[in-house]
Amino acid sequence: MNRDSIKLSKKIMSKLGKTNAEFKLIEEGDKILVGLSGGKDSLTMIHAMKEQQRRAPFAFEFIAVTISYGMGEDFSALSEHCEQNGIKHIVKSTQTFELAKEKIRKNSSFCSFFSRMRRGYLYSVALELGCNKVALGHHMDDAAESFFMNFIYNGQLRSLAPKYTAENGLVVIRPLIQMRERQFRAFVVDNNIKAIGDEACPGMHFNVKMPHARANTKIMLEKMEKDFPQLFTSLNAAFKNISVDSFFIQEPFSAKEVT
Repeated sequence: MNRDSIKLSKKIMSKLGKTNAEFKLIEEGDKILVGLSGGKDSLTMIHAMKEQQRRAPFAFEFIAVTISYGMGEDFSALSEHCEQNGIKHIVKSTQTFELAKEKIRKNSSFCSFFSRMRRGYLYSVALELGCNKVALGHHMDDAAESFFMNFIYNGQLRSLAPKYTAENGLVVIRPLIQMRERQFRAFVVDNNIKAIGDEACPGMHFNVKMPHARANTKIMLEKMEKDFPQLFTSLNAAFKNISVDSFFIQEPFSAKEVT
């Protein structure tokens, strides 16, 4: 499918523009590495950024980067899709899968390991290519799930920031963070784009316990949204309207000068 036949909804581009203006995610002269797994979220992101590149009153570059775990993945169709749509794309080969065999014990969690390794490789490639920003395809459903998972399982109030600076100086941005997952599912279906799904999950190749926290949280949020249809709208607003002084936070101790 070539770029002329790709259709992006007005809602996606409108929300991308508003999020970008609100948090100054994409700016003049940026060179951005976009993490492309081949799933519906990252596929939507590369096409939205391509359209934003056409519409924006300023110039910026981006390149899509796919991390191969070394499991014999075939990304030829993904590379061909990018080429047909005028999107620069490279695949970074790694030995993460072999390393995981040594690091991950039987019946232990594996998601955080692969996530850390993937993020580390994306950062490395970004620095090698001279990029100043890394774009990730998280959306509002991810932010909500992360918030409730941290709240329920870790006793923390944390979510996913639209923009932050990593320790290595790279600015990490999430252009899709205020959009819903269902918008991206509709995008790939409407455009007849084959997205990579759970078949690419490394956990399918390990005798490990599949993670349940995110799946349980997703089910919980689905039930909550049925009862409270404005749930995600309210969460989005609440993430920007935090009354820190209303929580159980101790005043920072400051020693008074003794005279």
